[in-house]
Amino acid sequence: MAGLLSTWLMEAGSNSRSMSNVQQSAVAPSTLTATLPRFLSRGHTYRAVVGDTLVLPCQVENLGNFVLLWRRGTNVLTASNIMVTRDERVRLIDGYNLEISDLEPQDAGDYVCQISDKINRDQVHTVEILVPPSVRAIPTSGQLQARKGGPITLECKGSGNPVPSIYWTKKSGANKSTARIGDGPILTLEKLERQQAGVYQCTADNGVGDPVTVDMRLDVLYPPDIQVEKSWIHSGEGFEAKLVCIVFADPVATVSWYQNSFPIQSTDRRIMATRANRHMLTIRHIQQEDFGNYSCVADNSLGRSRKYMELSGRPGAAEFYSPKWGRSPDSYNLTWKIDSYPPLEEVRLLYRRVQMNETYQQPGRWHDFILTPEHRPASEPLTHIMSYTIKNLHPGGYYEAIVQAKNRYGWNEVSDIFQFVVATNSQDIGPEDAEVVASSKSRSNSASIGSLPGSTVLHTALLLALALSNCQFDRRRLGLG
Repeated sequence: MAGLLSTWLMEAGSNSRSMSNVQQSAVAPSTLTATLPRFLSRGHTYRAVVGDTLVLPCQVENLGNFVLLWRRGTNVLTASNIMVTRDERVRLIDGYNLEISDLEPQDAGDYVCQISDKINRDQVHTVEILVPPSVRAIPTSGQLQARKGGPITLECKGSGNPVPSIYWTKKSGANKSTARIGDGPILTLEKLERQQAGVYQCTADNGVGDPVTVDMRLDVLYPPDIQVEKSWIHSGEGFEAKLVCIVFADPVATVSWYQNSFPIQSTDRRIMATRANRHMLTIRHIQQEDFGNYSCVADNSLGRSRKYMELSGRPGAAEFYSPKWGRSPDSYNLTWKIDSYPPLEEVRLLYRRVQMNETYQQPGRWHDFILTPEHRPASEPLTHIMSYTIKNLHPGGYYEAIVQAKNRYGWNEVSDIFQFVVATNSQDIGPEDAEVVASSKSRSNSASIGSLPGSTVLHTALLLALALSNCQFDRRRLGLG
């Protein structure tokens, strides 16, 4: 083919020169110049995406018997209408325009359309092939492990034209990516915590096509970490109790249950179950000997952890339901609930006034009252609701109250301090004259701030805010042992 092409080109050139000599003897120089071939199209730089089809124009006027070549470097692609290249993706269309289909990265470069006259005039097109991004994880498995407290480096490699930018995100629990957490091919995490385990995504984007992503899974290895759902569980004889430990560990931990340091074996009454990382001990038909201290112990190859719980028949701590703002200027209705399976035998109520202004506060002495609970209906086997009215309080005064209860298993923990404010008027009654009157079991109506005069609300609110921000109480300060 090359020999035939050379012979053909030599003959075509000889014929064009012979005809040119005849024309020169018969045509004036100005007319000869006007009939020389010239390009109508212009050289250009083309950017095309891999897989696309590209057409390079080559339009010539007055070509006559001259031969038009397409070449790339030293390789001739076409000569006149003859296809020299064996690449089936290349062809001539609409005259001498060069079409390249299914573009590949190696098609980038300069393409020359040349007229085979004495000057060898040519027109150059530059082709740049745009390649969509690709990305791969390093290592290719995308699986990484590291111990808690240590560092880890995540790496990925992107390619494409133009060179893609790379950024990192982490998948959330809903399998969605969070905000960007790093840029570049390397992401380094220092002092790993167990919460940093999960799927990280490396994304490459160069504006050609859609961004591409590769997932990398990071497993953080750590000794067991235990959380208890409740550290104190109340129940009663004949009833049921559920103790729950939530165990975090990698590798997965084995969990054992203990009562008073003795291992527990599963029976018909004591049932152990596991659901994901929740480990449950259910005790049915509770007996006297079931009360006491329990612990769950989690072990894996990196360590051991233990958390304690108490199963008790003593009452639960009192929870107050009264509004912070009283409606009466000389009394206050205090309502609370206490959970206890056995009947309550005794309830202890303590309250005191706290005198304060913008700069200091002075608690008064505690007033201590022992109350006899009402009989609880059989329809309410657990919750005791109690309501008491404290009378002869100081108008506009700021008070604190606590409650403690006892059943046949003993006294419960003292409740959190409940703080309330008495409505105001012009009267002035000393706190030492106050008395406690037991009321019915019904709840008192809640008062709204809007029922108080504007100036009183503002002044009282300031005092209450001061007390809440400056005063931190604990049970030792109450003198309750």
